[in-house]
Amino acid sequence: MKAPRSILAVPANNLRMVEKALASEADTVFLDLEDAVAPDNKADARKEIVRALQEFDWRGRPTTFRINALDTPWWYQDMIEVTEEAGGSLDTLIIPKVRRPADLHAADVLLAGLEMAGGLEPGKVRIEAQIENAEGLVNADGITGATGRLTALHFGPGDFAASLRMPLRSIGTMDEWDAAYPGHRFHYAMQRIVAAARAAGLRALDGPVANYGDEEGLRESCKIARSLGFDGKWCIHPAQIRIVNEIFSPSDEEIEWARKVVDAYEEANAAGSGAISVDGQMVDAASIRMARNTLDVAGESGG
Repeated sequence: MKAPRSILAVPANNLRMVEKALASEADTVFLDLEDAVAPDNKADARKEIVRALQEFDWRGRPTTFRINALDTPWWYQDMIEVTEEAGGSLDTLIIPKVRRPADLHAADVLLAGLEMAGGLEPGKVRIEAQIENAEGLVNADGITGATGRLTALHFGPGDFAASLRMPLRSIGTMDEWDAAYPGHRFHYAMQRIVAAARAAGLRALDGPVANYGDEEGLRESCKIARSLGFDGKWCIHPAQIRIVNEIFSPSDEEIEWARKVVDAYEEANAAGSGAISVDGQMVDAASIRMARNTLDVAGESGG
């Protein structure tokens, strides 16, 4: 499955917003039952999720919602009620604040029981995990191997900063505290998540920029995430989708370079030559892999 660039979050209990989100150009849309829904409204919101999963046009996207964290009193009912009522229409669960492999094991066991009871294909419902705290980051490698349902890791910068007691006034963009540190304050956490995801063959997705009116901040945040290897980024407002899709898509120059590299490699390989040069630069096996990655993201992979 091609990795999504833009992941649009929408409150699960606002069906008008859900319909607008599904009509947008976001690659993925998920119904948020965690932060976007107040505690007293969560039970009713589950019913809205069932309706949206069963009745709305997802335009070929995977049907996805985010449950509440496993340290809350709501998570198991989120999974049970929605899967029992709409499991046949549900593709993916996003699980927030994953701390250890046991969290995903618990979700996996519960899903397996629900699938058996509902006559669903075993493993039908996939899982994506958010790394949002110190414990989750330390255990990232184990988390990626906890269940075969897992397809992606997401970074949650706001909760991660709170977990480390980092001062942070602007989620996803730079603030005055970034000037106090000689580097990018989230670099280690972000690259650690990408490395854990790639080692396990998973997708890696960056968290949101909270100030949806800050286009330049969003653009910079996207570039940093893509430079570290992330596949895409969350959006909390439809206005962010265009920039996210743009930055996480290879530019014309990148695609042209990748084509040149692959063509030169194929010509040299056909001629029995191991030495390849493109535009005056030596091209090695790593260059070929990077070029093919670019063409794959651009939808030009030859398989």
